[in-house]
Amino acid sequence: MRVLVAEDEEVLAELVATGLRRAGFAVDTVYSGDAALAYLGLHDYDVVVLDRDLPRVHGDEVTRRLVASGSRTRILMLTAAGSMEDRVSGLDLGADDYLPKPFEFPELISRVRALRRRSARPTPPVLERSGLVLDTVRRTAMRDGVVLDLSPKEFAVLQILLEADGAMVSAEELLERAWDANADPFTGAVRVAMSKLRGKLGEPALIRTEQGVGYAL
Repeated sequence: MRVLVAEDEEVLAELVATGLRRAGFAVDTVYSGDAALAYLGLHDYDVVVLDRDLPRVHGDEVTRRLVASGSRTRILMLTAAGSMEDRVSGLDLGADDYLPKPFEFPELISRVRALRRRSARPTPPVLERSGLVLDTVRRTAMRDGVVLDLSPKEFAVLQILLEADGAMVSAEELLERAWDANADPFTGAVRVAMSKLRGKLGEPALIRTEQGVGYAL
């Protein structure tokens, strides 16, 4: 759901981030190893897309420190070096997956989704509750057989609520998991997104709000 892209080629980093956002992920970008470590220490990421040859702190060292910390963040290592020996050494460091450059973008998206599933509590690819059916692979949503036209952010919020299986999800958790680091916690972004989502879900209302606690389906 939330991804950090650590890539020193800024144009490539932004292209990857844009594609991941279109696929429904909240994405932050950094361009050096020390910045990657700083962000990983501040936020709870599902996956880090990590260039191996980062400046200041090498990607290998970022991997070592992340693994040593016991973090649940999964590591997808990117590198221009694609030999078998390079792949083996990257995986031996603790990376969860390895993708040589150049790569096909659909494969990157698929690998990130697969790693995200491994980092979270196991959930089925199709989530259902109260007439809602959310296909997290095809990125489709329906209520009582009617297709819902959801934005990537609305889809992400609805997926988090469905995965909670009726439990309350706080606005802070939604902001942490569905928005990137540039989101201002004082703008009411969660409240606005929830209002739009309620409108698209229609009647009778499915999302319950408990003041000061959060939201639940």
